[in-house]
Amino acid sequence: MKRSDIFNRTALLTGTAKLEEFASKRVIIFGVGGVGSWTAETLVRTGYTDITLVDADRVAVSNINRQLPATSSTVGEVKVDAMKHHLLDINPEANITAIHGFYNPETAPDYDLTAYDYIVDAIDSLSDKALLIIRATEAVAATASSPRPVKFYSSMGAALKLDPSRISVAEFWKVTGCPLAASLRRKFKKSGDFPRRKFQCVYSDELVPNHPDSASLTDTSGALSYRKASTNGSLMHITSIFGITLASLIIRDTLKRN
Repeated sequence: MKRSDIFNRTALLTGTAKLEEFASKRVIIFGVGGVGSWTAETLVRTGYTDITLVDADRVAVSNINRQLPATSSTVGEVKVDAMKHHLLDINPEANITAIHGFYNPETAPDYDLTAYDYIVDAIDSLSDKALLIIRATEAVAATASSPRPVKFYSSMGAALKLDPSRISVAEFWKVTGCPLAASLRRKFKKSGDFPRRKFQCVYSDELVPNHPDSASLTDTSGALSYRKASTNGSLMHITSIFGITLASLIIRDTLKRN
């Protein structure tokens, strides 16, 4: 199986030179659940080959309804390992780094964000997400011939949504109708520590409450709930579009660069 055959349809649209550029970009994705897993899938199928996946969770039964690496046969596996195996099955020549761990104040110094061309935030935890936003928006590419800020894209809340037509992209301070974005802005204002530059977010202004039955539903699947304020209902047709839209921001940015 030749690489040129795998990405023939991509090259027809972008040209072969851009295929090489896709392959040269380094991407790190924090969180490979309902959103981040679809970002990784889209990038690898497009021709990106250098991707780092960061997630501390294992595949749980309750992940199966929306997360790409979650199947009945992968339950219990380390999520980034299952995802790596899946991505290498798409392109065996890809360089996929799987990091089974958290991004938090203790581990943040372990990540050299300046080593990447693109950083994707698909983290659930409010405090860890805020920290990544601060660190990512101050990162300047260390390997670029002329230093430039590392491109950073963030997913806002993808739970409690039903209508995919409400999914959109906006600069963080212009996101409306998203409780997660509002909580992040309050957190930044209270601390006085703000993102160092503007960045784009994928979000939806729709808010559908959990069903009344949710009060009697307990998740016993072993899904990680680290620093989550609550567990809300979510569906694949929403979370996957969030993730694919994040990937599209990276793809379009790569295409417009000389």
